[in-house]
This record gives sequence, structure tokens and C-alpha cells, in this order.
Amino acid sequence: MSSVLIKNAQAIVTVDPQDRVLYNANILIENNVIRYVGNEQQDADRVIDASHCYVYPGLVNTHHHLYQTFTRNLPQVQKMELFPWLVTLYEIWRGLDEACVYYSALTGMGELLKYGCTTCMDHHYIFPKTGSDTFIDQQFRAAEALGIRFHATRGSMSRGKSDGGLPPDDLVQTVDAILRDSERLVKKFHDPAPFSMRQVALAPCSPFSVTSDLLRESAVLARELGVRLHTHLCETKDEENFCLEAVGQRPLDYMASCGWLGGDVWFAHGIHFNDEELKLLADTGTGVAHCPVSNMKLASGVCRVPEMLELGVPVGLAVDGSASNDGSNLMAEIRTAYLLHRLHSSEKAPTGYDLLKMATKGSAAVLGRTDIGSLEAGKAADLFLLDVDLLELAGAKKDPACLLGTVGYGRPAKLVMVNGRVVAEDGRLLGVDEEEVRDRAWELADALLEKAR
Repeated sequence: MSSVLIKNAQAIVTVDPQDRVLYNANILIENNVIRYVGNEQQDADRVIDASHCYVYPGLVNTHHHLYQTFTRNLPQVQKMELFPWLVTLYEIWRGLDEACVYYSALTGMGELLKYGCTTCMDHHYIFPKTGSDTFIDQQFRAAEALGIRFHATRGSMSRGKSDGGLPPDDLVQTVDAILRDSERLVKKFHDPAPFSMRQVALAPCSPFSVTSDLLRESAVLARELGVRLHTHLCETKDEENFCLEAVGQRPLDYMASCGWLGGDVWFAHGIHFNDEELKLLADTGTGVAHCPVSNMKLASGVCRVPEMLELGVPVGLAVDGSASNDGSNLMAEIRTAYLLHRLHSSEKAPTGYDLLKMATKGSAAVLGRTDIGSLEAGKAADLFLLDVDLLELAGAKKDPACLLGTVGYGRPAKLVMVNGRVVAEDGRLLGVDEEEVRDRAWELADALLEKAR
């Protein structure tokens, strides 16, 4: 049995049920599991000196669109809101191929890993008519190469422009094709066991891009297969107006009528819920992925996170798609969320530590995981170390639990561990050749834009 000791950490922010912060402390890991967290000395096969570091649980991302990594920082969409933004970018995304999906996944998840995110969830819903049969398979291939814990969702669009939806008709699929591939992916990749590295959920894209039949049948299939359900909801007023006009219901009422409430469901964004809807989410245990940077960039609004937390709505943190965030840095998202809610809610805003908990234990719960999200005996060894003996942090080390929210941290992690394995160190990924990935990604991004000209 191999063992690792992370020794003499200046602080370990455990995010355990007692919210303990331990000073000059140690973590013993055997194989992929944490066996001890505390101040006693332990023996191990390998010792990692953490005397210059704070240690945190690995961050957990609850909503992403990795394929968007190659359409970042485009001048033509920088002043657009969601609907025109999507319509413009669909014309580029219809050119996606397997290489784009694989290398965009390596790029996006690689950035997440370097900044302390050890579990990535992705929502892929763009499937061109040809060459897209193994897009999700390529994402799992990239995740395995990097060593990141990966939750894929089989996204889908079934309502094109000719049926009153938003996406082009050539990017929608039939309900039967979607359900057939959803079942294939669950059977091939989904592992519900503790410490699982691969899971799958079903994720029709949004009320304005899928049919009611797809929503209902996806809910039935997901529950037959024992997997979770995810979609975008209440992101914009345009979406709310679409639902009122198309089905005569507000978005959450519509989703409820399709069987989309419960502890196995989480929605991305959730900005425009009213008071009654927030209570319904809490009562049913339906989760929300909070995406502050994306919501600000697309001028969608401010999610009612303080009220959600007060009511007990399950809330996780997320970076959202790379093209509506222009990055994949969940550590930076913590500080953005802290500042956004301080501005909007003043003393009712969550603290920096509340937002760390949201990005770790809260996000894990939204994904249905109890084996990750905190540093406790019996949990998976997912964690990251930050070098805090820096000029930039002089005078700022009084509260390790709040640091990522109040002060922020602008460098990659000193070390990142997933499932007991070191996958990044000193700001470098260990599973891939970063220069090769970077150069190939540049080529593919340029080629994708050239196809759309």
C-alpha cells in the first residue's frame, strides 16, 4: 500500500462539518484515500513538505462548455447578450470536429487543474450532422490523460429554428438518436462507485433548444439508468419570455411539468427565480450551478445566492463555458463571486469561506458526490497546495479560510492531487506535454474560425 504524507502545512482548510482550520498540520494519504488529518506525526512512503503552503480541498466545477475554449475573446460578440451571442457563435461551432473537442477539453481542463480544480463537469450539446459520434468519448480521453475527475453530460438540442427554437436546424438531433447515444455513454463510462473518476448525466440544453418530449423522456431514462439531470434554466429574461409564449408557463413550472425537480436535478444559472420558486427548489433539493463571471459578461443578471443559501437550496460554483467566461479558473471565480455578492447584497452576502465551501462541498453535493469536497478521513485525496510565503500575500494571511474570496490568488497551485495522484506541480501539468497541446490548440482554433468565414 503506497502512502503520502503532506507535512507541516501552515494551514489546512478542511471544509469538514466543524469548519476546522488546522495549523502546522499533516495529511496522511494511503492509495487514493485520506486516512488522517491533524497535528500528529505520521510515517509514509513519500513526504511532501508543505511548510510554505496552505492546503485546500480540490475545487469542483459544476457547469462548463469545454468546446467553447477555441472561441474566446472574439471581438464580434463582446457586447452581446445570450440569444444574439448564441446565434452568432452557432455559425462557428457547427465546424467542430473530434480534434477540436479533444484539444479544447485538454486546454480547458488543464487550466482548471492548474488552479486547483480537481473535478470538472462539462455540458456538451453541439453535435454537427457528421463526425460527432464520439465527441463525449474524446472528452473522457482528455480527462484520463490529465488525471482529472470528470463528469460528462450528454447534452442535446432537438428544437431548431424551423420549430421555433434558437439553434440552426443542422445542429439539432432527433429524440431517438439523443436517447440512444445517452444510454450508450452511460453504459460505457458511468461509474457510480465511491471515488469514481468518470460519471455521466443527461443534459438537454435549454427550454429554447429542446422539445418537451425530449425533456420528459430524458427524465425517465436518467432515472431508469440511475444518473442525474442537468440543463440551463432561468438564465435570462429572454428565456422566461420564450417559455411564457411557447408553453404558457414560467421556466421552472415548465420543467416541473416535465419531471425535472428533485435531488437528482441541477440547473445552470438560476438567476430569475421568484420567491416561490426558490422555496420549491429548497423543498425538492433541486440544485443550482452559480456562474458569476458568465452572468456578468452576458449581462444576464445576479443569481440570488444569499437567499438560496438561507433557504437551503443546494448551490455549487461553476466557470460556465469558456466563451462566456474567457477562462477556466474556478479559483478566480471564488473571488469574483465574493465581490459580486458584496456589491449586490452587502452584509447579507456570503463570506469568502462560504464561497470556498460552495466551490468544494457544495459543488460536490450538486453533483451527487459525498466522497469529495472536504479534507477528512475517508474522503478521496483531492486537494491543492498554495505557496503563501509570497510578497503578494504579506499582511494577508490572517484568515486562510476566506483568503481565496477576499484576497484571491493569482498564480497556479504549487501542487494539485487527484485521487491520491499528483497531476500538477509548480504550475505544470504532469500528464500531457503542455507545449504540444498549446501549439495544436492554436492551430485548431485558427482552423475553426477559418471554416466559418
